[in-house]
Amino acid sequence: MEEALKNLLPRLLPADTTYRLLNFQGKHNLLKQLPARLRGYSWITEDYRIVVLIDEDRQNCLALKQQMEDAAQQAGLSTKTRAGGTRFQVLNRIVIEELEAWFLGDMEALRRAYPRLPEGLPRKFNNPDAVSGGTWEALERTLQRQGYFKGGYLKVEAARAISAHMDPARNRSKSFQVFHAGLRALG
Repeated sequence: MEEALKNLLPRLLPADTTYRLLNFQGKHNLLKQLPARLRGYSWITEDYRIVVLIDEDRQNCLALKQQMEDAAQQAGLSTKTRAGGTRFQVLNRIVIEELEAWFLGDMEALRRAYPRLPEGLPRKFNNPDAVSGGTWEALERTLQRQGYFKGGYLKVEAARAISAHMDPARNRSKSFQVFHAGLRALG
């Protein structure tokens, strides 16, 4: 995710925005450290925003979002979800199911990164957030059929290659669109 965001954020945020990416080495570690980390940011001023982005990984989405929202509230920070249209400090977003759903949501970016992929969109990718059996596994199989990643899918390499070509306007992943809309609302 970090590698994809390195490519995406400069195109998704206003040019004068500064930011820092923090990698928590997995969902479990992020959720464990999130309450304390957010308490550490209770000093932030009105011009700062915190974006928390996490894979759903087949977890109950509502429960996961509630956990993220509660961590911000306990730290005394307002979230977009709870702010009701007013200014907020924390944007909590969930990638449904995994980051690869965002990649499957932009087939043109996939074909630019991996030109041997056919033009036709497999029917099962019409709704990339609902791909059954795991999105990274589906992407791996699709790429391997065209001769890529014969030794196994390399997530970091794929994230760099695909995200370099992603266009928010054409991405069919609902979770990507919700993330993108949240970034636009950072104001």
